[in-house]
Amino acid sequence: MVAVRPSGARTIDEILDSARARLVRLTPREAFAEQAAGGILIDIRPASQRARQGEIPGSTIVERNHLEWRLDPCSDARLPWVTGYDHRIIVVCEDGYTSSLAAAALLDLGLYRATDMIGGFRVWVAEGLPSAPAVAGAATIAPGAAPGLPLADSAPS
Repeated sequence: MVAVRPSGARTIDEILDSARARLVRLTPREAFAEQAAGGILIDIRPASQRARQGEIPGSTIVERNHLEWRLDPCSDARLPWVTGYDHRIIVVCEDGYTSSLAAAALLDLGLYRATDMIGGFRVWVAEGLPSAPAVAGAATIAPGAAPGLPLADSAPS
């Protein structure tokens, strides 16, 4: 362990606390209700986790390393349906940690309604909410989330 942190450095717990202080986080049941009302669940889990655990029907897959480029309305790499800053984006990961950091990054881009889901996909499934095997095609795969896929041209439903 490093004895002395550099000046200004924060621990990951401090960074996570700072990110979460900016979010109004949702339970899985609240996220499900918001999805039904038009909110967009963005699943940032890597392909290996989705293949092993499954997917949320109706979610959009944008792996974490592509997230800001796909959801920044000013980015040339944005998804075609990202046309403004008022989308209700709910970020989902495996356990609800990485999603908090990702949602805070979306707030930094100006997506002021972005948030994440408490407990992630594991709690979603534990609460009996809908899930499907990754091979079922229940989620929309955004460009960059899997090799060789065509560009999605409509908003998730």
